[in-house]
Amino acid sequence: MSLNRTLWTFATLVAALSMAAAGYAIFFVAPDEATMHQIQRIFYIHVSSAWTAGVAYFVVALAGALYLIKRDPRYDWAALSAGEAGFAFTSVVVITGPVWAKPVWGIWWTWDPRLTWTFVLWLMYAAYLLLGTLVDDKQRRATLRSVYGIFAFVNVPLVWETIRWWRGQHPSPVIGGGPDAKLDPTMWKVLMFTWGATLVLFAVLARERYRLEALRGELDALRQEAEDSAAAAQPLLAGRR
Repeated sequence: MSLNRTLWTFATLVAALSMAAAGYAIFFVAPDEATMHQIQRIFYIHVSSAWTAGVAYFVVALAGALYLIKRDPRYDWAALSAGEAGFAFTSVVVITGPVWAKPVWGIWWTWDPRLTWTFVLWLMYAAYLLLGTLVDDKQRRATLRSVYGIFAFVNVPLVWETIRWWRGQHPSPVIGGGPDAKLDPTMWKVLMFTWGATLVLFAVLARERYRLEALRGELDALRQEAEDSAAAAQPLLAGRR
C-alpha cells in the first residue's frame, strides 16, 4: 500500500472515530436543554452539518474560480467533489430540521425565511450536480459548472443572515447573534468538537470523490489516446490493401 493511501486510510479511521466520539459527547457530555430536553441534541449535528456545507460550497467557488483562471481540470474535479459532499451535508440539514421542528413547533415545515433559503440552497446545488449530466463537452461542462458554483455560493451568506434580517419561526441565533445570545460553555465545546468531526468527514468524502474523478479523467485520456492511435492507423491499413 502506498504512503498516500495509508495516510488516507488513517484519515478515514480518524473520521469514523471522531464521529463516534462526537455522538458520545452529544448524548452523554452535553447538558440537557431546559425547555426542549432530548430533542435539542439534534442541534449539534444540524448546525455542524450546516457549517460544514458552507465550507464545502466555499471550496466549490474557490476551485471553480481557479479553474476559470488556470483551466486545469483538477480544479473542476475538486469543485465537484466538494459540491457532492456539501450537498450531502445540506441534505442532513434539510432532514434534521423538520425532525427537530415537529416536537418543538408542532409542525414539520413552515416557509420561514431561514428554512426557505436553505431549501433554495439545496435545490441550487442539486442543479449544480445535474450540470455534469447535461453537457457532453468536458471543457464546456467544467466552465459552466465553475461559473454556476461561484454564483450559487452567493446564497450561503444569505442563509446565514436570514434570521438576522427577518423575524420568523426559526429561533434567533445563539452564536454570533449579539450580546444576549448565549450558549452553555459545555454545549459550545461539544458543538465545536462535532463540527471538527464533520469537517474531517467532509475532507475524507471529498478526497475519495476526487480520487474517483481523477481515475475517470485518466480513463478518458487513455480512451482518447486509443481513439487517436486507431485513427492514425487507418490510412496505413488502407494503403496496405
